[in-house]
Amino acid sequence: MRKRGVLIISHGSREQAWVDLVDEAIHQLPLRGDLPVAASFLELVEGRLIQDGIDRLEGQGVTDILVIPLFVSSGSTHVNEIAYALGVLDAPSFDSDLEPFRVGATIHYGSPIEHGPYVAEMLWDKIRPVSREPEREVLVLIGHGSSYESFRKRWEEGLRRLADQVREIGGFACSDVALLRPDNVREKVAYWQKDRGMQVIAAPLFLSEGYFIREVIPKRLEGLSYLYPGKALLPHPLLTAWIDQQVQDWLKVE
Repeated sequence: MRKRGVLIISHGSREQAWVDLVDEAIHQLPLRGDLPVAASFLELVEGRLIQDGIDRLEGQGVTDILVIPLFVSSGSTHVNEIAYALGVLDAPSFDSDLEPFRVGATIHYGSPIEHGPYVAEMLWDKIRPVSREPEREVLVLIGHGSSYESFRKRWEEGLRRLADQVREIGGFACSDVALLRPDNVREKVAYWQKDRGMQVIAAPLFLSEGYFIREVIPKRLEGLSYLYPGKALLPHPLLTAWIDQQVQDWLKVE
């Protein structure tokens, strides 16, 4: 007999506060009868890795698993390698060392966060406190990026769509995107600030706060004038709504 379950996968961190924010968003999901839900991490969280989540769900008799990759871009190499390790792809698109998982259930691979109304509203809520005169401001949305060209293009495409959505919500004069890999963050912010004479809002796009938001981005922008919300998507109730929407859409499919 068919039994469904949900496996939500994020990167993981050595910082317990990072893990707690992810767990809290998942714990807020509406109860749906006996639908089992497991939260797992790609690395760094012992006892809660992806194989642990698979085993937990299959141990409850789950035969069909919706996997939701809790990453902010389809350009993330992790989204690709996890799909491969779960048997969704025949091979990764780069040289990954992630070994295939032991899985007997049928895997249904969901979508990363990337863009859309929920994501745009979450990001705008984080940016709004630092915006002063949006009609004179440019939003520069900063993502992690990738050293692989094909993945970098996906990062840029997703960020541009999201930046345009947030620009419309916030009424900004214009929007742009920048990546940490390959690094063009300082170049983009300096262009808008110095060459174009505009007030820049440098907004990071990360799931949960950590090293990149607190240290990497500010260091790369040292000496420049900009507004910095310095906030990740979490915590935010709309992330739970975004996860729940994927679950609802999947449950409707027979």
